[in-house]
Amino acid sequence: MANTITNLIPDVYAALDVVSRELTGFIPAVARDSTADRVAENQTLRSPFTAANTAGGNITPAMSLPAAADQTIGNKSLTITKSRFFPFSWSGEQAYAVDQGPGVLNIRQNQIAQAIRAAVNEIEVDIGVAAKNGVSRFFGATAGTAPLFTDWAQAKKILDDNGAPISDRHSVINTTAGVALRGTSNLYKVNEGGESSLLRQGLLGNLFGFDIRESAGVQTTTAGAMTGALVNGALAAGATDIVFDTGTVNTTGIVAGDIITFAGSTHKYVVATGSTATSGTITINAPGLQAAVADNVAITVFGTSARNIAFSRNAIVLATRLPMLPAEGDMAIDREIVTDPRTGLSFEIAAYPGFRMVTYHVSVCWGVTVFKPEHVAGIIG
Repeated sequence: MANTITNLIPDVYAALDVVSRELTGFIPAVARDSTADRVAENQTLRSPFTAANTAGGNITPAMSLPAAADQTIGNKSLTITKSRFFPFSWSGEQAYAVDQGPGVLNIRQNQIAQAIRAAVNEIEVDIGVAAKNGVSRFFGATAGTAPLFTDWAQAKKILDDNGAPISDRHSVINTTAGVALRGTSNLYKVNEGGESSLLRQGLLGNLFGFDIRESAGVQTTTAGAMTGALVNGALAAGATDIVFDTGTVNTTGIVAGDIITFAGSTHKYVVATGSTATSGTITINAPGLQAAVADNVAITVFGTSARNIAFSRNAIVLATRLPMLPAEGDMAIDREIVTDPRTGLSFEIAAYPGFRMVTYHVSVCWGVTVFKPEHVAGIIG
């Protein structure tokens, strides 16, 4: 029994290429945290960040120093929120029975591959949820309509205006947006697109500085139920807290990830902290309002739509590690580490013996956060 998993490992890698796998665009595009192995489940890793310097002044010669320029150093937090295992079991009788046919090793290798598939999909979805909730602003006119390829030029403008790094930019889209891009003649015509990879191989490649990836984890979000809300008090450009009144809501209200607009403005802001009250305060993601908003301006919640994401790699951080063991160990009789070649994520496979049977666990811990909303833009689909 001690060599059960070890014997499986070569076949597991073969099975990973055979078992159906969903598209995973977020995992290879986001930043990986290399210090997460220090963080226990539900503990917080904090990363410092500095605010914009708004204290510039004129140089005036004098015999005394200017006043001290103290700054408040903030932080962003990353928490390992999930410690998950994906199990399957075999009894001695079951293994004997299938060894007369397809063979237990062939089935178990596919079961391990399916467990890794399930874990990867869950991680991909978690990144998609965090990403759509952490967008600075969205672009796109019509909810439920596939984006135009020029929408990525607008996403580039959002990131450029926010001061995001111009290198290592990525865009993760759903397959509907992928079809729309592949159907754009400017991209697949070799004389216009400049290459044949899209026409011949279906590869989306780079568009307006974004490496385009498709994902099954891109979220389609149902719009919150707030209607009739008005701004309570004029707001300056850069404001993130929005006081509102006279809103009509139900129990779903307006929630994190909802897109809101203000009458007379085309900017689509993303709610960081929502509300289910008829009056109160909601918070939008940094860098806040792009223009001043007058008192009593109507607030509208944008419709249900797919939330394709464009971002700089450093904006979204995924931390993964293997589950911790007590110093004395546990009841597993064998334990191996397998790295998924498609995503680069590592998983622990452990065998736990029982009474005439063995249960296998494929396990991993992870957490994801958007460290820098200013470096994340959204494209409505």
